[in-house]
Amino acid sequence: MSITAQLLDSVRLPGGGALVHGFALESRGDGARRALLRNGHELEVHDLHEVFAGERAPTAVFPLPWPGWDRGVHSVSPHGTFAVFSGQRAVRAVGAGGETLWEYRHGCWGPELDHPHTGDEQEVCPGLEHGSCRISDDGRFVWAHVVAQPEPDAWEERWVVLDARDGRELARMPLDSAASGSHHLSHPDGVHMGLCIGMGQDGILLHWARWDGEKLTGWDLNEGMDRILADVHAGHPGFLTVEHYGADLQLHALDGTVLAQGEPDGADDEDPPYWDYGCGFVDADTVMASTAEFDEDPEQARHWLLDARTLRTRGTVAYPTGPVHSGARPLGDGTWLTYDDKSETLNRWSRATP
Repeated sequence: MSITAQLLDSVRLPGGGALVHGFALESRGDGARRALLRNGHELEVHDLHEVFAGERAPTAVFPLPWPGWDRGVHSVSPHGTFAVFSGQRAVRAVGAGGETLWEYRHGCWGPELDHPHTGDEQEVCPGLEHGSCRISDDGRFVWAHVVAQPEPDAWEERWVVLDARDGRELARMPLDSAASGSHHLSHPDGVHMGLCIGMGQDGILLHWARWDGEKLTGWDLNEGMDRILADVHAGHPGFLTVEHYGADLQLHALDGTVLAQGEPDGADDEDPPYWDYGCGFVDADTVMASTAEFDEDPEQARHWLLDARTLRTRGTVAYPTGPVHSGARPLGDGTWLTYDDKSETLNRWSRATP
């Protein structure tokens, strides 16, 4: 079945591809959606609603703390008054004027054990590994995936909760991981935080936790799982994942119980398609997934709409402007984003009204 898309907005936004293919989109439980885009030595913050209304200037600009460090997944406070950056050897909070508010030092993500930090102590060391951080939806806490300070013959990664006012560590949880990278996803319930850790060919680790002000309670969902944390929605108490290599999507309860599973059409073929990593909730009733990047034949690239509770396929999206050969980013409000790299155009779509 073909489902026609309707173009709602279109705007030129250099670097906007990171909203679709990276971690530049930061959504809040109150429905706010912002683009966190790196531009030279600065992080520009754009309110998506204002961008599509014609506002080109960012709502806030923060200087990037460490020259040469272009990794880590960062976060901006709900009111845009400060940003928190995930660095190679520290998590740093920066105010709207560019001033350092606090810094939480940790071990180095660089892969060379016992390597010296010569010259500037913030010199970037070899390696691509990185952590991530996320400010809670109420702006009170910072969750961060970090490396413990090194000990002889020991490597330990940690998930820490910091006081957003001063960077003081409130709680920590040891992690059995050797990350290449990670990202956070806060649940719209305002209580739970998810952490997805990628370890390259060694797989994916997935954790959830909650902090009640006194106790950090966490649980990992990694026994028999190798799944990427994809999305959450206020209309669902759990979360959506995609298998590490794109074999299927799964809808989970918060404890990890599988509620539904969906495979791409043609999964039983000799050369089956695979889901792309970018998938999520268009709204409470609909999930969007794509086979645009992993399909062997670009002409067969598709964006699919699925029932959000059963993950059964409803149909493929037909775009009035012609096929879209890249991924899509659902926004949870009935719309989704695509990006054209050639024209640097960000498009917002919905299903066409009958």
